[in-house]
Amino acid sequence: MAYKTRILIADDHQLVIQGILLSLKEVGDFDVVTTNTCDAAFKLLKENQQTNPFQILFIDLSFDACEQGTELVDGEDLIKALKKQGIAVKVCVITAHSETNRVFNVISNLSPDAYLLKSKCTSSEIGFAIQKMLKNECYYTHEIHEKMMRRNIVQIQMDDIALQILKELPNHPKIINLEGVIRKSDGTSIKLRSIEAKLANLRIDLNANNNIDLILKAKKLGIID
Repeated sequence: MAYKTRILIADDHQLVIQGILLSLKEVGDFDVVTTNTCDAAFKLLKENQQTNPFQILFIDLSFDACEQGTELVDGEDLIKALKKQGIAVKVCVITAHSETNRVFNVISNLSPDAYLLKSKCTSSEIGFAIQKMLKNECYYTHEIHEKMMRRNIVQIQMDDIALQILKELPNHPKIINLEGVIRKSDGTSIKLRSIEAKLANLRIDLNANNNIDLILKAKKLGIID
């Protein structure tokens, strides 16, 4: 009897589950189980880990209104619980969340093996992600990969002075007002000319047209709240 990769799908929308099931049928012959809650998914993964373990988990990040007594309210809770319990399963996040800061935090803190976007992934991409995961490789859909690359580059370029400027800029209508507010680590005030030069470089780094656009892009990238 041929060995089948065992897959668990956890999502609170049945239409999404059906869509993933159809995609899986197109790309391979898998042993697939589905559930609508993170608590149920955790129970299945834990109960089967010794006898008939799942190799891959497809999980959304957000779950709608949970029932009273729910312990794991969303996909992030489930992934954390799996890591805490040492349950070995490849995790494929399949979600609508593409906000840069959310993506960055999930990938940086939870290290999923794959990250797909519900509205854009195809059967072939799901199949490709499965192949990658089974080879112990990670796969992030192109849009997510681009966001992570850009966020990492920006993160490297951000020093304390840049972060101070970005955080204070919305509070001061004139750049000259930042003089005396932006300071070095030793408390020394940064001169206006240096602040303006830093702002010019930040606009270039974030591809911003002006300071208002700069703040919007910094928020979108999750650099500031």
